Amino acid sequence: MSRSRRTIPEELLLLALDPATGTTAQPQSLDLGLAGAQLVELALAGRIAPDGDRIAVVLPRPTGDPTLDSALELLRRRGSPVRAVNWIGGPRLGLRQTYLTHLERCGMVHAVENQMCGVLPTTRYQATDTAVSRQIRARLDTAIRTGTPPDARTAALAALAHAVGLGKHLYPGNEGRSSRARLRDLIRHDPMGGLVAHAVMDVQNGVAGQAAARRQQQQAQPQAPERTPAAVGTAPAPARSGGVRVRSRSLSH
Repeated sequence: MSRSRRTIPEELLLLALDPATGTTAQPQSLDLGLAGAQLVELALAGRIAPDGDRIAVVLPRPTGDPTLDSALELLRRRGSPVRAVNWIGGPRLGLRQTYLTHLERCGMVHAVENQMCGVLPTTRYQATDTAVSRQIRARLDTAIRTGTPPDARTAALAALAHAVGLGKHLYPGNEGRSSRARLRDLIRHDPMGGLVAHAVMDVQNGVAGQAAARRQQQQAQPQAPERTPAAVGTAPAPARSGGVRVRSRSLSH
């Protein structure tokens, strides 16, 4: 793979990088998006192809990109097509940092060491050449403004940007509402990008749904009434209700 062209994971990360703060927007969903962006890039390189809602390796030959080749090898070891949602939802520890380090090594960003609360060391990343980020953003803006079907790379990038929630970061406020809607609509222009973007959103919705189900289950469970400890050897005093003596019920079952 020629390194004269930026990969979709690199472009997605540059889009998410806030030039003012040096942090990335939507960090949790961005990790899922980067895993999905690797699939799109491998598909564009002819290494994998969609098989229904699954991903199949069709050419295991390395691309020359170490990070992509690592993902390709993991897919090859599966031996059979893997569901996109399972792949994206799998553990991807350090993927965002891997790409940030890669961008720094390529000279696209530089690390700024700092301290949080004057104690904890933190690292922020500033774009070295903001023109690169502007070019990426301009491709999305053109596709949104003109309505012209974009190329596969731009369509996939737009689909992933929408999937990870970068719409409000790129087009904030009420004035950006129509642009966010058109960004979402670009998902239909690339089948692989659409498959991966929907898988990213499915993973996020699944995690949110499980958390909501747990909360509802906890709220539905009856709370045991508080008990006032009685003196040892004494019987509990009978409760009164409307002047009628009511026999107390044991809390044990």
